[in-house]
Amino acid sequence: MYLVSVYFDKASTKKIQTLINQIAITSGNYYMIEKQVPPHMTLSAIETRNVDILIPAIKQLEGKLHSETIQFVTVGQLFPYVLYTMPVLNAYLQDLSLQISNVISDISEATVSKYYRPQSWLPHVTLAKTLSKEEMQRAFSVVQERFSVFQAQVTELGLAKVNPHNDVLRFNLVC
Repeated sequence: MYLVSVYFDKASTKKIQTLINQIAITSGNYYMIEKQVPPHMTLSAIETRNVDILIPAIKQLEGKLHSETIQFVTVGQLFPYVLYTMPVLNAYLQDLSLQISNVISDISEATVSKYYRPQSWLPHVTLAKTLSKEEMQRAFSVVQERFSVFQAQVTELGLAKVNPHNDVLRFNLVC
């Protein structure tokens, strides 16, 4: 599995990573830290045998995608195991999703997850995953106390392998 994701400015990344760390300490679930998952928002999840077929498609977007500010407004759960923070789904995020979909759609050896296709995608940044019921309750207590609405600048696009997270390609978005 490979992910096409966006990454954020340093201050926002630090804020999200702090939440991830606090959730891990309080819940006792260190999955995000142990798997070295950086704060990111996945735009597309792709199954393919060879990442090399994805690289040219993603590289063609370099210099064409712009950096913009998004606003994180809530936290939520993907039952039963995932806790996340979610931004407002605006035209900018919808356009990013569509552009990624467009460059991947012509690759016959790649299959995009049905949860990461345009119009069926829930933009989110995972704060914790593989949580038990008890860990979820402890994790949620952290975000109840420490989460507040914040803005983040989307600054980079990347292609990564999962488990553990390993960047294959990453580039800055146009300012």
